[in-house]
Amino acid sequence: MCIAAFVWQSHSLYSLILFQNRDEYHNRPTKPMSWWEDNEIAGGRDEVGGGTWLGCSRKGKVAFVTNVLEPHEIPDAKSRGHLPLLFLQSTKSPKEFAEEIKAEAYQYNGFNLIVADISTKTMIYISNRTKGDHILIQEVPPGLHVLSNAELDTAWHKVQRLRLKFNEQLCIYAEGEIPEKEMVERLMRDHVKADESKLPRISSPDWEYNTSSVFVQFQTPLGCFGTRSTSVLTITKTGMVHFYETYLETGTWKEKALSYFIE
Repeated sequence: MCIAAFVWQSHSLYSLILFQNRDEYHNRPTKPMSWWEDNEIAGGRDEVGGGTWLGCSRKGKVAFVTNVLEPHEIPDAKSRGHLPLLFLQSTKSPKEFAEEIKAEAYQYNGFNLIVADISTKTMIYISNRTKGDHILIQEVPPGLHVLSNAELDTAWHKVQRLRLKFNEQLCIYAEGEIPEKEMVERLMRDHVKADESKLPRISSPDWEYNTSSVFVQFQTPLGCFGTRSTSVLTITKTGMVHFYETYLETGTWKEKALSYFIE
């Protein structure tokens, strides 16, 4: 499912501050964040679909994706994890890329995709599941945003909780470096679920209730489902990228991190 909270072009030190939880079956083969594509792209890898949920490039491009909650999915749809990878591999601007994939967006199950170019200060939001049943392409304005499993900034329970907590932390660290590990604990480990009356009522009530918290973990007939990893991506105004991930591997939380300057 996944949830991401990010500050775009509105912090004194950073161009981008991004926190993202990846929710998936615990038995789905996954590689933690690392360099790949000849050391040009950094991100985790879904070994089933071959794509990623969050990635960045040496040239300052960023892309991340979440699923859209819907009552039914297309069984033979293309993997949504390929979308961030396609952008990171391309030479197109965020807007050009959005227009390019518009024609084939219906070949995927519901997705929310964010693509950004730090050098041009451009961020685009793309979704193939909107109220008007059209492909939505819009520029993301500066500020704090939260993306879960509906349209960007939809006021679901976990979105509102994450936004409130993130705002509180931004008030504390408005002018300086953010303590990423402490903020992971404060923001992304929230287990509080929604009241059943506040659920969106799109799919199974049990599924909606169990995935209504920022941090997810519950048992299903297919095995344990929940938050597999938390990623923090920060990019300073001077072009320094820091990518931190804490991830679950054989029942133990581990860490990886890398840093580089945008070329």
